[in-house]
Amino acid sequence: MPSLGRSSLLPAQSFAALLDAMPAAIREKFSLVGDPLINIAGITDDSRAVQPGFCFVAHRGVETDGHAYIPHALAHGASVIVCETGAHIIGLSDRLQQVDPLGSQTSYSTRRTLAVVPDGREAFAWLCSAWHDFPSHSFKVVGITGTDGKTTTGTLLFNILKTAGFKVGLISTVNAVIGDIPFDTGLHTTTPDADDLQVLLGRMRDASVTHCILEVTSHGLAQHRVDGIRFAVGVITNITQDHIDLHGTREAYRLEKARLFELVGPKGTAVLNEDDPFSYDYLSRISVGRQLAYSNSATTANSKTHLVPTGNRLSAQNVVHTPFGLEFNIVSDTSTLPIQSALVGDFNISNILAATAAARALDVIDSAIAAGVRMTTGVHGRMERVDAGQSFLAMVDFAHTPNALENCLTTLNRQKQSGRLIVVFGCAGERDRQKRPLMADIASRLADVAIFTAEDPRRERLESIFDEMMTGVSTATRSKVRIIPDRFEALLFACTIAQLGDIVVACGKGHEQSMCFGTNERPWDDRIQLKQAIVSTR
Repeated sequence: MPSLGRSSLLPAQSFAALLDAMPAAIREKFSLVGDPLINIAGITDDSRAVQPGFCFVAHRGVETDGHAYIPHALAHGASVIVCETGAHIIGLSDRLQQVDPLGSQTSYSTRRTLAVVPDGREAFAWLCSAWHDFPSHSFKVVGITGTDGKTTTGTLLFNILKTAGFKVGLISTVNAVIGDIPFDTGLHTTTPDADDLQVLLGRMRDASVTHCILEVTSHGLAQHRVDGIRFAVGVITNITQDHIDLHGTREAYRLEKARLFELVGPKGTAVLNEDDPFSYDYLSRISVGRQLAYSNSATTANSKTHLVPTGNRLSAQNVVHTPFGLEFNIVSDTSTLPIQSALVGDFNISNILAATAAARALDVIDSAIAAGVRMTTGVHGRMERVDAGQSFLAMVDFAHTPNALENCLTTLNRQKQSGRLIVVFGCAGERDRQKRPLMADIASRLADVAIFTAEDPRRERLESIFDEMMTGVSTATRSKVRIIPDRFEALLFACTIAQLGDIVVACGKGHEQSMCFGTNERPWDDRIQLKQAIVSTR
């Protein structure tokens, strides 16, 4: 799979021209000192990538402050510095004129221009979008956000749109796809940084893509990575326990998710989940051009008054769980659409409904919707089977939140004919500690054997993570739990004890191909390692 890479240098543009291309409300946030007509050769927020004539955007990061690297950017030839308001800008405009870039003359002027903005990340996103001439204006963009289900919903919609005859781009947790060509977008990434994202969107425009499906995380929204993108449709799957480490509270987490629907605006469509009152009641009050809603049942779990007009609602009826997947009808006031899917679980009914609502917002005909759902036989790392000739069922799933883990184990318990359900999972280090006891409780209640192991511990001690997980395990279920820090050894143990009729599922890593220890990413793929564990037990 080719990697994303960086775009080649585009023709020089004047800084003023980029600002003029932005909406007035954004342009007015830039306070300039120096010549706005100065030409720039590129834009970056990484001082190591600065070349002569570049615009360097400094912003405060999670662990580092980009303003500390302004001298480095200047020394390597930056023509424009964009930085945030603060004490560090005092005297900066004078110092800009005193730097001799690279110790010699370059093809770009040694003049310097300073732009001060309230938020460097926001400025960076808009500058990158303008630099690439706003590629999202050339096709329809569907943004999908939510705690769980984004990738499956996006894949379903991708296949629906392809079936309908459109040329589609997809940017998801798994990878990016332009037409039929996949691109690797890196490790532990859902929404790429603004510069990489605009490169991808530019490539989609060049490839004459008509629709783009973009997974949008709360991180991506909070860090303004998708600012400058025109969204035709915004979709919410759900808001459950996750990312409290970044946002502080669930309400703040919801507020960041809401930014997607603010970006959709008065000409776009919002697709909302009536079965998730926490998101529905809040997001349905955001003004957009049109609202569609979906529910797993005709009598929705949301007991409050429907805020979306009845004619704009879809529900699942006559649901049948079969050995081959799902069969049900998608019902609205005016139509009934029979659905057959190889996907399993109630949560995938919700994902299919969300993708269907988005497709209808894009005027896709029902026959293409049904065909696109049928062709979606699976998603990498989502309830993905691993077969090495073993006598038990082995699966890998990305479930890394309490809601996703509960859905995964509930679904597998329903599929279990006999035998035991054995789950192997961990909780990531330096991430949302509140969900650790919740996930441990779910696993110890719903599985017959729960094996706690490493999952991206980063700089945290595994022992500390396990201690916090164990606080969620009751005395009644403690005997089900085993702690095996080494993830391969945990998978090996699960496969060693598994017998005919058992189910072994590895949760939390899914499609990912690395695991983070300290600050280093080590190669790791649950699918490969689980298969090797099965082979090793023969």
